[in-house]
Amino acid sequence: MAYSAREVTRLAALDVGQAARLLSEVRSATLAGQRAPVPPRPVIEASWGRMLRRGVDPDHDVRADPLGRDEIERRRQDSPLRQVLPVLREGLLSVADVAHHIMVVADADGRILWREGSAPVLRKADGLGFEPGADWGEGVVGTNGVGTPAVTRRPVQVFASEHFVRSHASWTCTGAPITDPRDGRLIGVVDVSGPLETMHPATLAWVESVARLAEARLRETHLNALERLRAVAAPLLARLGGRAVAVDKDGWTAAVTGMPYTGRVALPASLGPGRCLLPALGPCTVEPLPGGWLIRAADAPAPAQVTRIVLDVSHPRRWSVTVFGDTGSWTHELSPRHAELLYLLALHREGRTAAALASDLFGDPARTVTVRAEMSRVRRYLGAFLEHRPYRFRESAEVDLLPPDDPNDLLPHSTAPGVVRARRTRTWG
Repeated sequence: MAYSAREVTRLAALDVGQAARLLSEVRSATLAGQRAPVPPRPVIEASWGRMLRRGVDPDHDVRADPLGRDEIERRRQDSPLRQVLPVLREGLLSVADVAHHIMVVADADGRILWREGSAPVLRKADGLGFEPGADWGEGVVGTNGVGTPAVTRRPVQVFASEHFVRSHASWTCTGAPITDPRDGRLIGVVDVSGPLETMHPATLAWVESVARLAEARLRETHLNALERLRAVAAPLLARLGGRAVAVDKDGWTAAVTGMPYTGRVALPASLGPGRCLLPALGPCTVEPLPGGWLIRAADAPAPAQVTRIVLDVSHPRRWSVTVFGDTGSWTHELSPRHAELLYLLALHREGRTAAALASDLFGDPARTVTVRAEMSRVRRYLGAFLEHRPYRFRESAEVDLLPPDDPNDLLPHSTAPGVVRARRTRTWG
């Protein structure tokens, strides 16, 4: 019986083994330049053509060196996909585990950052090098559910011998790209994979719908962040003369004064506080805000230096940092971890190395990766007033620490050795 490419997918839902054998014949004939019993699906045929042009060997499993643990963690912290992991887990993991699948989340480079799901399938994936840190870009491992959606920018299901490399033919993979809803930039791929007998045609629509939910969450997160920045910036802008704009760290506009609204201001990659030249505004001065920047065109008066930072840990369950400047003040509420970090830096004005902070926080000086990741987040809203090597407040900043009256009320959630030591020795502020 003759089949079309579309009918092969239907056949796979009824008889996985027969469909896999047919696709094996299709692959062998196509790669040998012969007439195949069924033409490959267009998306698969196009991918195979790219692999042949790139010289990818269909009969050898080639693997790039996986990333080290520190680099994986750095990419995880920097990836916008971290914000939508709960959406992906809720939408995919419960079904994936029952259906003997795993969920894989990769960045735009094809590097696997997260991998969760059925334990037996995870062990099988290890044998293919389908593991955190591995490069599953199409140009490295051939047609697959991570690399191919990243190239085509569309959801793709790759079943059995539709994989270009022969050793992957025992798997079924379904991936969908996740793009930044602000500008359409690819930020990664979510993939559901498992043994070929777990193939189901509906998986493609399922994975695609969850990817779209993740993009909707990213859009919501962006709008909420802009609204928080606007709430801080609006009172400051109201007191200014001339042209000024408040933008997030990527240049998206939260509020403006004295100039027409524009959705985004192009920022240099290494923007920092002080004077700079921006194509859209000309000479400017830049001040940090929680989650972004206050940019003032040169026709506005230059800002004075910030004179005071107040770290308030006087309440048992609510902590904040307030920055006072010439345009007014702004306050940022602190998470428990950031309250610990800033408290330790206020207590040790001479500064702390990453290893010393790791020892203060965890009792383990080797946990510098976690410290650096958290300090990177702190610097998003307080970076203009912090130095590193060692980490410390800038000498020009006047730092006021407001401790609680009772040392037992100092960050009572905290088990950090540095905080516990301050409580015990009653040198808490």
